[in-house]
Amino acid sequence: MSGAQQRAVVQVGGQVPFAGGEFTVAGLEGARCRLVDEAGGVQVVLATHLMADEEFTVIGGAPRQRLPARGPLEGLEPAVRERALAWERHIREVETGCAELDGRGRAEYDPTVRSMAEREAAKGRLMILNRRHDGTARRGLIVSGPPTTGKTTALQQLGRAFHLAERRRRGSESDEGRLPVAFVAVPPAATPKMLVSEFARFLGLPVAARMNQAQITDAVVGTLRDLGTGLVLVDDIHLLDTRTRAGAETSDQMKYLSERVGATFVYAGVAVEDSPLLTGIRGAQLAGRFKLLSNPPLPYGSREQQAAWRGLLDGMEDALRLEQHRAGSLGRMAGYLHTRTGGRIGSLSALIREAAITAILDGTEKITKKQLEAVQLDHLAEQDTRPPAEQAGSGPSRTAA
Repeated sequence: MSGAQQRAVVQVGGQVPFAGGEFTVAGLEGARCRLVDEAGGVQVVLATHLMADEEFTVIGGAPRQRLPARGPLEGLEPAVRERALAWERHIREVETGCAELDGRGRAEYDPTVRSMAEREAAKGRLMILNRRHDGTARRGLIVSGPPTTGKTTALQQLGRAFHLAERRRRGSESDEGRLPVAFVAVPPAATPKMLVSEFARFLGLPVAARMNQAQITDAVVGTLRDLGTGLVLVDDIHLLDTRTRAGAETSDQMKYLSERVGATFVYAGVAVEDSPLLTGIRGAQLAGRFKLLSNPPLPYGSREQQAAWRGLLDGMEDALRLEQHRAGSLGRMAGYLHTRTGGRIGSLSALIREAAITAILDGTEKITKKQLEAVQLDHLAEQDTRPPAEQAGSGPSRTAA
């Protein structure tokens, strides 16, 4: 080799001959080189193997043109590109211990304490458990509980947390062209077409009257995949009655969507474990793929339970924009508020919201027990907390303590 060639360095964007062809160095990861030929074909070879080739040299002694980090994937369909990048993260995690480039990794992939065989086995178990593109649905979660216990709120908070986690992982600029979370509610007496049309409305897809169920479904699935949706939240799942033909077919549609989209599905509904949703053959399939999470009213017995309830009140109080309201006022009425609402988040939210509106309208700009007493809650909460004489209308109304 000449002096110039001896000083040449292999780096991303460089041109090298190998195995009778000419390649661009598209990536360097540890001791591995990713080579791309003119036709877009990719080979990954060990650097020692590359440099041991008799024809090895760095053409021109320097890179001809530096390629963008993801240059070889440019021009591909978004869904195809996303799948390729997902596989790249899996491979990087096995080889280096870190799925992302931020240096943070998980213990089971730490190359300093785990052999390559152990890291490959760990990844294999993960892929088998929750394989994304094998034609079967991911395992999911069902949130079940009595009315007004905060199931919808739980779904919304889960979606928010997942979205923020995705933003931290990818960077805020990754929001463009992505939709990490989708949220729909099952309409009453739903049919498969009605359900998939709800998804289309959420995504802003036009649904023409002449479009059939299959056409809408294809549009929805394609859009969710293109947008990289990883979490699908479905509320009011108890409205699906699999004993009816329409309900059974809609349940089948949900299963089909979960298999095609490749996202994790989370359902929420009232007393789902006692509903027809989990009965029969279809119910057995659903029960075999979903974990059931009970969401009862919040208790108020132990110190830990009381602290959790006060934490909820503090969060609601932080959201108030009342000029005269003093921080900690709701916490001092924690016991009363729990008794009044039965520990149901929905009833509590309605109570605080209506009292806040009253405070704005009457100019007091603060929530007092007198205002809370004047609010009539949902029938379920009133039945649980009002004395029998009041329920019958023969006793005195509530007065401030």
